Amino acid sequence: MKKIQILGSGCPKCKKLAENAEAAAKELGIEYQLEKVTNINEIMSFGVMLTPALAVDGQVRSVGKVISPDEIKKMLV
Repeated sequence: MKKIQILGSGCPKCKKLAENAEAAAKELGIEYQLEKVTNINEIMSFGVMLTPALAVDGQVRSVGKVISPDEIKKMLV
Protein backbone atom coordinates (compact mmCIF):
# COMPACT_ATOMS: atom_id res chain seq x y z
CA MET A 1 0.00 0.00 0.00
CA LYS A 2 1.32 3.42 -0.98
CA LYS A 3 1.23 6.21 1.58
CA ILE A 4 0.51 9.52 -0.14
CA GLN A 5 0.91 12.66 1.95
CA ILE A 6 -0.17 16.15 0.98
CA LEU A 7 1.84 18.72 2.93
CA GLY A 8 0.14 22.10 3.23
CA SER A 9 -2.21 24.36 5.13
CA GLY A 10 -5.35 23.24 3.32
CA CYS A 11 -5.33 26.06 0.77
CA PRO A 12 -7.02 25.62 -2.63
CA LYS A 13 -3.72 24.49 -4.22
CA CYS A 14 -3.28 21.86 -1.48
CA LYS A 15 -6.81 20.59 -2.07
CA LYS A 16 -6.23 20.39 -5.84
CA LEU A 17 -2.98 18.45 -5.31
CA ALA A 18 -4.86 16.03 -3.04
CA GLU A 19 -7.55 15.56 -5.72
CA ASN A 20 -4.89 14.93 -8.37
CA ALA A 21 -3.06 12.42 -6.16
CA GLU A 22 -6.28 10.54 -5.44
CA ALA A 23 -7.19 10.50 -9.14
CA ALA A 24 -3.73 9.16 -10.04
CA ALA A 25 -3.90 6.35 -7.47
CA LYS A 26 -7.41 5.38 -8.56
CA GLU A 27 -6.43 5.36 -12.25
CA LEU A 28 -3.53 3.02 -11.42
CA GLY A 29 -5.83 0.83 -9.35
CA ILE A 30 -3.38 0.68 -6.44
CA GLU A 31 -4.09 0.48 -2.74
CA TYR A 32 -3.25 3.76 -1.10
CA GLN A 33 -3.68 5.83 2.02
CA LEU A 34 -4.05 9.58 1.55
CA GLU A 35 -3.01 11.77 4.46
CA LYS A 36 -3.19 15.55 4.66
CA VAL A 37 -0.42 16.99 6.81
CA THR A 38 -1.37 20.48 7.96
CA ASN A 39 0.78 20.89 11.08
CA ILE A 40 3.56 23.35 10.20
CA ASN A 41 6.11 21.62 12.45
CA GLU A 42 5.37 18.27 10.85
CA ILE A 43 5.65 19.82 7.37
CA MET A 44 9.01 21.35 8.32
CA SER A 45 10.22 17.97 9.60
CA PHE A 46 10.09 16.84 5.96
CA GLY A 47 12.44 19.72 5.09
CA VAL A 48 9.65 21.45 3.16
CA MET A 49 9.49 25.23 3.26
CA LEU A 50 7.11 25.77 0.33
CA THR A 51 3.67 24.21 -0.03
CA PRO A 52 1.85 22.38 -1.42
CA ALA A 53 4.17 19.40 -1.34
CA LEU A 54 3.66 15.73 -2.13
CA ALA A 55 5.35 12.87 -0.33
CA VAL A 56 5.11 9.22 -1.34
CA ASP A 57 6.03 6.62 1.29
CA GLY A 58 7.70 9.34 3.35
CA GLN A 59 9.84 10.69 0.50
CA VAL A 60 9.14 14.25 -0.70
CA ARG A 61 8.57 14.09 -4.46
CA SER A 62 7.22 17.55 -5.33
CA VAL A 63 7.39 20.96 -3.62
CA GLY A 64 5.66 24.27 -4.26
CA LYS A 65 3.39 23.35 -7.15
CA VAL A 66 0.27 21.45 -8.13
CA ILE A 67 1.32 18.60 -10.38
CA SER A 68 -0.98 16.67 -12.69
CA PRO A 69 -2.37 13.18 -12.08
CA ASP A 70 -0.14 11.90 -14.91
CA GLU A 71 2.98 13.30 -13.21
CA ILE A 72 1.89 11.77 -9.91
CA LYS A 73 1.26 8.36 -11.52
CA LYS A 74 4.94 8.20 -12.51
CA MET A 75 5.85 8.66 -8.82
CA LEU A 76 3.51 5.91 -7.65
CA VAL A 77 4.73 3.05 -9.87
